[in-house]
Amino acid sequence: MFFVFCFSFVFLQGKHTICSLISPLLRPGALQYLSGKTAGGKSFVVILKDGGVLPGIKVDKGTVELAGTNGETTTQGLDGLAQRCQQYYEAGARFAKWRAVLKIGPNEPTQLAINENVNGLARYAVICQENGLVPIVEPEILTLGTLLKPNMVTPGSDAKKVSPEVVAYHTVRALQRTMPPAVPAVVFLSGGQSEEEATLPLNAMNKLNTKKPWSLSFSFGRALQQSTLKAWAC
Repeated sequence: MFFVFCFSFVFLQGKHTICSLISPLLRPGALQYLSGKTAGGKSFVVILKDGGVLPGIKVDKGTVELAGTNGETTTQGLDGLAQRCQQYYEAGARFAKWRAVLKIGPNEPTQLAINENVNGLARYAVICQENGLVPIVEPEILTLGTLLKPNMVTPGSDAKKVSPEVVAYHTVRALQRTMPPAVPAVVFLSGGQSEEEATLPLNAMNKLNTKKPWSLSFSFGRALQQSTLKAWAC
C-alpha cells in the first residue's frame, strides 16, 4: 500500500495527461504492490520518484484479539519483517507504517495490552531502521530517527469548536511536555477533519513563537485533496 502526500502536477498538466497518469493508480488493488506498473510498463515507484514523492508501505498484517483481555488487540507482522523490509527497500520504498490499536474504556487499556503493543512498535521501528526504512509509528514511540504520527489536540465531540490557534497552542504544549528534542519530526494525522480544520492548526503551530525543536508537518492526503477529487468527479 502506498502513501502519497502530494499531487504537485494536478494543475500543471492537461486533463487527459493527468488521467493517464493517475488512472492506473486508482484501479482496485493497484497500490498493494510495490512492483506495480502502468499500462506503458513504467513502475509506480519510478513515477512517484520522478514527481518528487517517496513511496512507503504498510508492513503490519492487521490486528488479532489479545488473549486474556476484554477484546483488546495486538498487531501481527513481526515474523519475517526484516526480510520483507529488505525487499521493500530494494523495490523503492523509503518508509513504512505500522498500526497498533489500544482500546479505551473504564478498565482499558490494560498493562498487558500496553506492553504488548509498545514492544511490537519498538521492534518494528528497530527492524525498519536496520533495513533503511523510516518507521512511521502509531500511536507512539520516542526514539531518535523516528517520525511520530499523532492526532492534533482537538475538542471532544460534545465540546464547542475552537480556533486553529487554540488547537495549535495545546498541541504544541502537549508535545513540549512529552516529546524529547531528539525526535526529528512530528507528522500529524488529519483525524477525519476537513481541509481547513486539518491545515490551519498546522500552519498556526509553525507560526508559534515558542520552543519547537522538531519539524511539524503532515501525513495525510485526503484532507488536502478532497476538493480536487470532488472537482474531478464532476
